[in-house]
Amino acid sequence: MTHPDVPVDAAEPARWERAASLFLRWRGGDTRAMDELVRLMTPTLWHVARAYGLDFALAQDVVQTTWMTLVRRHESIMDARAVSGWLTMCARREAWRVGKQHRQADATESAALETQLPVHESAEHDAVAADESRRLWSAVTMLNERCQRLLRVVAFEERPDYARIAEDLAMPVGSIGPTRQRCLGKLRALLEGAGWEGARDGR
Repeated sequence: MTHPDVPVDAAEPARWERAASLFLRWRGGDTRAMDELVRLMTPTLWHVARAYGLDFALAQDVVQTTWMTLVRRHESIMDARAVSGWLTMCARREAWRVGKQHRQADATESAALETQLPVHESAEHDAVAADESRRLWSAVTMLNERCQRLLRVVAFEERPDYARIAEDLAMPVGSIGPTRQRCLGKLRALLEGAGWEGARDGR
């Protein structure tokens, strides 16, 4: 998958809405919708990867890995409206990981390189992570509808677009932050009540 190093048109309206629609079509069996989703979101993912200082080849790997991760883990996305933020977050994490690994490789003698390579996570670790994800989203469904919608929209976005969220949820912009904190507090209480120790340390 080769894509030109092009800037992202941040002003393009309703990108997240179009991404959500295409994602739903793809999950519904329309394979062509994935091609359209790739064309829509790849410039954004490419921009994210390049922002981490990766060269063309590494950025291309990051984008490819991001799309493969979506195919493998799409069922974890509870709200289709979060798919654009999910993809962006995934690309950001992968770019950071690849960049760190690449810098370590550059600073390491070839004879010692093997000891610096990241260790693949075990199947047990993946199973635990999947179980935690299921428990988290199960707890979310116990919140009121406003909290559910708000958390599902902002869960995968590091810097949520509060103006867009306010319009979508019919909420004043100024109330989104405090409401989000209250919802997270309720979610943490539910998780602690269910015995999830990770809720106490913010995981």
